[in-house]
Amino acid sequence: MSNDDVIQQTRHWLEQAVIGLNLCPFAKSVYVKNQVRIVVSSARHLDAFLEELDRELALLAAANPDEIDTTLLIHPTLFGDFADFTDLLAIADDTIAEHELEGILQIASFHPDYQFDGTEPDDISNYTNRAPYPTLHLLREATIARAVAAFPDPEAIYGRNIETLQRIGLAGWLALGLQESQAGKQR
Repeated sequence: MSNDDVIQQTRHWLEQAVIGLNLCPFAKSVYVKNQVRIVVSSARHLDAFLEELDRELALLAAANPDEIDTTLLIHPTLFGDFADFTDLLAIADDTIAEHELEGILQIASFHPDYQFDGTEPDDISNYTNRAPYPTLHLLREATIARAVAAFPDPEAIYGRNIETLQRIGLAGWLALGLQESQAGKQR
């Protein structure tokens, strides 16, 4: 698969799920203003990926937010196993600290087989954080703070997302042209 295919599938997920289902009420604004940088990594091992993460964190921290407000760093093959991906998240958070970017940038995560603690692999609530490919979402904390301050009840977002996904179910998710996780099929 080409990088263009990965980006196209990621954009489809953003448009149909993240924005279309309003899973993140803050995403539409930066997306329609083309302030979302989408990067597909071709790193062949963890160290090379972490070097790429270093570069993307530095680029985002230095960029004008009107040009690049947030970055999606995708690796379509290196982190296929969700347990390996969660190990990466701890390293990524340490990387933020090493670069003294705590309070400036943070990382959210998405994975095709994302699973919240205490849920079954096929629980529809896991789909709130499921993307076509393992993805690190690099976010500016100032942008998050402004968005949360302007939103009437930010604490209700997660619960509303679960309700939305329970209402549409897996059939509704698939009807949007989104993929089913492999995690629930392995049982």
